[in-house]
Amino acid sequence: MHPSAITYLVLAIASFPFIYYLLAIWGALRFFAHPKVKLNGFTPPVSILKPVRGLDPDAYENFASFCRQDYPEYEIVFCVGAPEDPCMPAIERLQKDFPKQHIRVLFGSGRVAANDKVAKLVRLANEAQFEYLVINDSDVRVKPDYLRSIVAPLEKPTVGAVTCFYVSIGEHSFIENLQTAGMLSDFYAGLLVARELDGVKFALGPTIATTRTRLAGFGGYQTIENRPGDDLLVGRLIAEQGYEVVLSRYAVDTVSDYQTLSELLHKRLRWLVVMRHMRPAGHLGLIFTQGLLWCMVAVLVHPTWATAAAYFGVYALLRITMTWLIGGYGLKQEHLWQKMPIVFCWDAFALVMWSASFLRNTIRWRGGSYYIRGGELVPSGE
Repeated sequence: MHPSAITYLVLAIASFPFIYYLLAIWGALRFFAHPKVKLNGFTPPVSILKPVRGLDPDAYENFASFCRQDYPEYEIVFCVGAPEDPCMPAIERLQKDFPKQHIRVLFGSGRVAANDKVAKLVRLANEAQFEYLVINDSDVRVKPDYLRSIVAPLEKPTVGAVTCFYVSIGEHSFIENLQTAGMLSDFYAGLLVARELDGVKFALGPTIATTRTRLAGFGGYQTIENRPGDDLLVGRLIAEQGYEVVLSRYAVDTVSDYQTLSELLHKRLRWLVVMRHMRPAGHLGLIFTQGLLWCMVAVLVHPTWATAAAYFGVYALLRITMTWLIGGYGLKQEHLWQKMPIVFCWDAFALVMWSASFLRNTIRWRGGSYYIRGGELVPSGE
């Protein structure tokens, strides 16, 4: 092939991330322009399930927000490893401050599993008082209309689960802002593209609303207690039963807790290694979403000022547009423009982490080291 033809071929391939960015922009416009679900008075009794381990920042305020729901009947059920867990003073204070709220605490999952959170959810789902379940992480904080908004879509018998985005609050450090930039510009963009291309076949840990019947339909949490990516799996397994998984326009808050680059690095790398095992083709295909990488490739094969200006200019314009549509227009994040430069720092960080994910065979999870074999977590000592 003539060298110039090779150059043009590489330049064409280098434009692939721009197509992805346009899909994300289109997906964001379609998703956020759609009206929010109207509250229709569908308020069945609900069990809120919260597996907890350790004490998150502002844990009491996070827990208390669930006690202030504008909802007729619900219970909050915690599952904690042991009475001496650091989270217990916050839960005990909660019970004292909200005596009329039905709050229960279960100690221990009664199971031995690699994924301790899911083992706790097995017990929580089994001992929940009500059919309708809302499952969320311990770092989540919500507004009084949360339950009404999240449960409403479940009135339709074709809906099997509801999930939603989450936005970080209280960022103070560069690392916390870097994580937020990654969520808005990268992770959520990918979800919106997936929604456009294949529908919603996933769920997000900060909120999963479903029913005991829908969980039982795939065998319950006990069938995935040794697997990583449990939130994603729950959405997928419910969708595979033929039910719709709704990605709600309602968003919850999560409290920032990334203090060091090392913490963010290990979380990101763990997630990427899990995705490499769960969706190998999709993970490899992420190379065509790496706009920063392909801009550099374009300039290397055709080193002119015009090439650099064209590729880096389009890249910057699309990345800023996409991030603003998701974070500013959609999720109403204030002062987002001040964080825009961090998006490009995130892209460099994400590129390094994606590359590193192919060099790693183990993940760090809850203080342990695991291989992923046959889709399950196996302690690295075995």
